[in-house]
Amino acid sequence: MGMPEALAAGPDTFIDRRSYSSYEGPPDRERRQFADGHDELSCEAKELAQAIDAYKLMHRRRFITHEEMLGVVKSLGYRR
Repeated sequence: MGMPEALAAGPDTFIDRRSYSSYEGPPDRERRQFADGHDELSCEAKELAQAIDAYKLMHRRRFITHEEMLGVVKSLGYRR
């Protein structure tokens, strides 16, 4: 019996364990944290959620900072 692949590769070698069995390469879309949760929101909250999701996709971010969220809110026209 040989060594498991992870041990044989060495401690500094990255092994990509993701499986894309149905096609080549990673999925076209990343999973979004609240992708299914927009249905029960008010119109305004839904607009904010969609704007944040669009920002995340555009900037390839899974999470955003408070400053980034403030920028999204201001981009929707909200002012203090």
